[in-house]
Amino acid sequence: MSLPALFGSALPAEPDRPVLIYYDDSTGERTELTVRQLSGWAARTAGLLHSGCGLQIGDRAAVLLPPHWLTAGILLGAWAAGVSVSYRPWSTAGLRQPDDGPLDASFVSAARLRSWLDEPPLATHRFVLAATAPHPGYRDFLAESKHFSDTLPSSAPLRWTDAATADGTTYRQWGALAAEIAAQLDLHVGDRLLVDSASFEHPAHWLLAPLAASASVVVCAHLDQARLEERINAEGVTHTLL
Repeated sequence: MSLPALFGSALPAEPDRPVLIYYDDSTGERTELTVRQLSGWAARTAGLLHSGCGLQIGDRAAVLLPPHWLTAGILLGAWAAGVSVSYRPWSTAGLRQPDDGPLDASFVSAARLRSWLDEPPLATHRFVLAATAPHPGYRDFLAESKHFSDTLPSSAPLRWTDAATADGTTYRQWGALAAEIAAQLDLHVGDRLLVDSASFEHPAHWLLAPLAASASVVVCAHLDQARLEERINAEGVTHTLL
């Protein structure tokens, strides 16, 4: 299954079905997104990149964000817009590698931004996810994205052979990997996967594999092991990735 097919047909099938539940046990946050809500965040991100920034298929964006419900919307939106993603999980030491080259856009968390003010990502359009006023040179993603529609913008159709990530991995290849991981986990339609995001930071595990199986996912940041069994029961978890 390709990512365009994964995003374009699998998500809208049951718009009111919960698809991603996010916990942060360090703050007590619990956020639940339905298919419709996740699709909306993806559409607003795609609109921001396509219409707001003028990015086209093949342009490049860096995403330096931890596993999070907003990260899911940003990644899916960038892919829906045909933007090639350079993804750096939260634990990675740096945003840019020597072979990254120029970036057309970047998404950075406020926590990581403070560590990189001396060496900001070289991107034409820079967005930060911040609760306070963004640093000069960065725009507030939440404030900017709200101006765009919950419907995906019209653009040139994506091809399975287009690069989804900066290393040249195509949509077809990422879709195949997501399906392979889902098969290894024995995920099926209606299953619910709980993921410890500290151990599995890459979206191939906590986002793409559950979507490939039409399953839902419970993403847990700073997972409190003492509450694990209670959460598994409360959320109807059928599979875990710990």
